[in-house]
Amino acid sequence: MTIVEQKRHLDAIIDRIEKARICVSEHHIVKIVAASKYVDADAIRSLYSIGQRAFGENKVQDLKTKADSLEDLPLEWHFIGTLQKNKINQLLSIRPHLIHSIDSLELAHALQERLSRENQTLRALVQVNSAYEESKSGFTPEEFVERYGQIVSECPNLHLQGIMSIGAHTQETAIVKKSFETTRSLFEQLPNATTCSMGMSSDFELAIQCGSNLVRLGSILFK
Repeated sequence: MTIVEQKRHLDAIIDRIEKARICVSEHHIVKIVAASKYVDADAIRSLYSIGQRAFGENKVQDLKTKADSLEDLPLEWHFIGTLQKNKINQLLSIRPHLIHSIDSLELAHALQERLSRENQTLRALVQVNSAYEESKSGFTPEEFVERYGQIVSECPNLHLQGIMSIGAHTQETAIVKKSFETTRSLFEQLPNATTCSMGMSSDFELAIQCGSNLVRLGSILFK
């Protein structure tokens, strides 16, 4: 795909986001994080050249490799995968803008310990399993608000920004919508939260209509 074609493709996606966000409110702002786990540094550089700035990786080693390769660009790196505790030091050395996937108290405490020791802070989202699927990580909706508050009080070096979820894995739109509505309802109960991260390539319009203000787009962006 040429740069001109890529720009036209990105503009078409942005147009779809615009239509979805206006269904919520003209004042509703939606951020795109480009999920770049299946592409190389050149593809990221190409998307950067037409205006994309925030990129998300699922694996710490891939994030490190690509961040090093692209250190000449002012990219905003997000970690959007499941974080293993033995990768915490490596992740913190990259100093990502945001981690989306605090999915347990154990992980939150492990991050707090390392952050405190290094005198660092880290912006983070807490993950909810709003679809109640065994394949997904995160707190249940019933425990989420309490656990979020617990992380705020017990892990002061984690600066919580809000919530993240993955939509229900089904073709049934009503079920996906319900999982998004559950996430948004929890987001609205969080003190000072600013980020509701939900929606991917297959369901981002529905997620935005349900209140998402950050979408993680991968395959649809890198065609």
